[in-house]
Amino acid sequence: MDGKMIIEEMKIELSDMHFYAYHGVLDQERKVGNHFTLQLAAWTQVEKSLETDLLEDTISYADIYETIAEEMAHPSQLLEHVVGRISRRLYAEYPRLLRLSLTLTKDNPPFPGDVSSASFTLCSRRDG
Repeated sequence: MDGKMIIEEMKIELSDMHFYAYHGVLDQERKVGNHFTLQLAAWTQVEKSLETDLLEDTISYADIYETIAEEMAHPSQLLEHVVGRISRRLYAEYPRLLRLSLTLTKDNPPFPGDVSSASFTLCSRRDG
């Protein structure tokens, strides 16, 4: 046995990112705002970082968070639209990104019934 490693996948995760934002179909939601939670899993090609220990050989978690925070600051009516914008921007800015799973949750959605949250999940991969 030569001790070589076969890399099956590499994934960066950011869990329970909390934002106060102004997304919603109702005018009141876009005026008053609401609490949102975002989950991200990002499959990447960052093999070199396993050896070099250099930030430039991976994707900075802090940079991903800042990109997401900037997109969360732009109001949309639909969770789907917000997640679509975030995904397109992440693929555009991070060429090492292969695949994404994003779940955006609106805490305490403003409709009748005993519902603690409403979520939308998008799983996508880079085209080509």
